Amino acid sequence: MPLIDISIARGRTPEQLRALIAGVHDVASSTTGAADENITVIVREVEKEFWSRTNTTITERESGVAGAQASDG
Repeated sequence: MPLIDISIARGRTPEQLRALIAGVHDVASSTTGAADENITVIVREVEKEFWSRTNTTITERESGVAGAQASDG
């Protein structure tokens, strides 16, 4: 009974998200042999200002603004 939980930055169209769900579902079905009714796919859209890598959010990267530097010693 696969449960697949995907986090993705907000900004995809409903069609793109639907295609993602379908593709992941198909791969889970073909690789695990699980029945369709036992496969759950959850897509969580995260606002770009809350998604950070290397201390820079997606919003900051897209706008060219560097992330805040840590001030704690």
